[in-house]
Amino acid sequence: MTWFLNKSPTLYERLTEEKKRLETAAGQVGPGSVRDRLLEKLRQLDTAAHINEWLSSPGLRAPT
Repeated sequence: MTWFLNKSPTLYERLTEEKKRLETAAGQVGPGSVRDRLLEKLRQLDTAAHINEWLSSPGLRAPT
């Protein structure tokens, strides 16, 4: 019964890992369209993390 030991990573954990990966990649490329796309994806991941935080908060309220 070790199935419970192989739990899937949470959305937050997946977002954090992807953010680290993209930050590393963005640091390795020079200015240009590839870097711009990586930075845009990083902004999207940041937004997703904030939405996830809001949705999972105990005092969920509509944004103002």
